Amino acid sequence: MIKVENLSKVFKTSKKFPGLFGSIKGLFTREYTEKKAVNNISFEIASGDIVGYIGSNGAGKSTTIKIMTGILTPTSGRVLVDGIEPYKNRQLNAKKIGVVFGQRTQLWWDLPLNESFSFLKDIYEVSEDDYKERMKFFTDVLGLDEFIMQPVRTLSLGQRMKADLAASLLHNPKILFLDEPTIGLDVVVKEKVRKAIKEIHAKYGTTIILTTHDLQDIEELCSKIIIIDEGRVVYNGNREDLQKNFGNGIVLNLRFSQNEKIDETSLKNLFLEDKSFSEKGELSFAFSDGMYSIGFSKDEFSSSEILKKILQKYQIEDFSVESTSIEDIVKKIYNTASLERTRL
Repeated sequence: MIKVENLSKVFKTSKKFPGLFGSIKGLFTREYTEKKAVNNISFEIASGDIVGYIGSNGAGKSTTIKIMTGILTPTSGRVLVDGIEPYKNRQLNAKKIGVVFGQRTQLWWDLPLNESFSFLKDIYEVSEDDYKERMKFFTDVLGLDEFIMQPVRTLSLGQRMKADLAASLLHNPKILFLDEPTIGLDVVVKEKVRKAIKEIHAKYGTTIILTTHDLQDIEELCSKIIIIDEGRVVYNGNREDLQKNFGNGIVLNLRFSQNEKIDETSLKNLFLEDKSFSEKGELSFAFSDGMYSIGFSKDEFSSSEILKKILQKYQIEDFSVESTSIEDIVKKIYNTASLERTRL
């Protein structure tokens, strides 16, 4: 569906010299600085995938999205979106894609929402039957009937986001680009938007590329993740593989009975003195706010065997088990990429 091959994008900006002399010099001499926003990246996205495209500010993800949507032309390499190069055939590409930008709208500001939808129906040449069928589905899923007669400028951010989502899908595009679709929304509205995206994907099988800083969006929606850092792809694979390969850390939090006399040293010794544990792998220990925490790799230990060992000697009031979150995994990958660049 989408193929990115050795894609690079370099932005050139003219240097500004200070003072009057610098202004005069600028009239006769042009010097430029170059910023490589995207650096020779390649990846493929299959039809029907929901892909999380993650990167920090300035990492290059927005530039990539703008090239895939036909807004920008690459410096080198190429992109194929459903078989066409979007920046060479923008009109045809526009019919194949839908785009939602979290802080921008494609709707007419002063018109009632239903009239905006009517205009988009005519622009994309959607048949009357298809229009009615899709609007019924979007109304059911997104609750559009609550505000469809209101001018767009009167809508709340959450309502506008739902309206933009419906507008981007009115022509049933093969590919949907979502740029920060839940930014600025409260928790309840975020959950409704995520649920709507899932239902839309289930009904139409739309390929979705999602850029976001909210990693809850990634955990709930995406089957595949591409992570970009300083213009380079640092991870490209399934979410499950990402968690398996980078998120194998487990933390067991324990609150001991008040009549137990225990400290961090005695807890460590409990495992260090047992060769079946000390030779198997490494455990880390921490204490905070009355809770003891034991960190370990799930490839080396299980929570049950550690708990069993502790319960042979101590009484526990409460415990909890925490897996490594997607956010922690992404931080780990960024740190690894940063260390590799430093070595180079």
